[in-house]
Amino acid sequence: MLYSKVTPEQKRVRLRELLASGTVQQFPGAFNPLSARLIEEKGFAGVYISGAVLANDLGLPDIGLTTLTEVATRAGQIARMTDLPSLVDADTGFGEPMNVARTIQELENAGLAGCHIEDQFNPKRCGHLDGKNVVDIDTATKRIRAAADARRDPNFLIMARTDIRAVEGIQAAQDRAKALVDAGADAIFPEAMATLDEFQAIRDAVDVPILANMTEFGKSELFTVDQLQNVGVNMVIYPVTLLRIAMGAAERTLESIRAAGTQEAQVENMLTRARLYELVDYEAYNQFDTGVFNFQVPGVR
Repeated sequence: MLYSKVTPEQKRVRLRELLASGTVQQFPGAFNPLSARLIEEKGFAGVYISGAVLANDLGLPDIGLTTLTEVATRAGQIARMTDLPSLVDADTGFGEPMNVARTIQELENAGLAGCHIEDQFNPKRCGHLDGKNVVDIDTATKRIRAAADARRDPNFLIMARTDIRAVEGIQAAQDRAKALVDAGADAIFPEAMATLDEFQAIRDAVDVPILANMTEFGKSELFTVDQLQNVGVNMVIYPVTLLRIAMGAAERTLESIRAAGTQEAQVENMLTRARLYELVDYEAYNQFDTGVFNFQVPGVR
């Protein structure tokens, strides 16, 4: 009932354990707090909170328009609804190194288990679009160094994302990954890898956990967990999958209502009232409320 029974500190320890397990961990992307609870119920290891999803949910493109306050608030709302560790996309850290430092502490305060910070210029763009620009190595490492220095909980995961492969190639991505680890990154997110061999190249370059982004309509094939396991990937995210599915269903339902004058044809595809109440734990709230208000309210004179 209410929120998670697991503390943020415990979730951070759990994330570290998952990444050290030797098995690929699947983190679907939650687009709201209730979807995070569904991810947990279906047996996944953790929850991913995509910057693109947070922006799109506000009706904005993923070009760095969201603020730290918006991201920390919404990510915290999602993270506190699940016992699973949540990893959030912190874009470029929302500014210069001092801003990055504040970002880390705000995300710690919000209950996140970790975040990733990327090496694009701001304004940025989706990692699977063309025309990206990345900052120089000095700027990229300063961001990660500031993040690592700012955290108060040593188990809060600092993941460095690099987009340089699309700009300068896989060798540059290997070199950048090494430098980011040297700067203090606990894990590496090599964005827009085109092949399994490229993931293997990053694995060969660093000893820390690496993440694979299996987003639809991107640069990569949608590789399976087994394929990613074989090239040494530790975590795989599906960042926008649930939002795309939900919005697709919403669009089809609206079209059906408009065409038929009723939602009747779509009812069979809906989450039932009983299932929705189950997800929000309605019965537990009802029992709690009954236990508190177990007296007669006197009439008003």
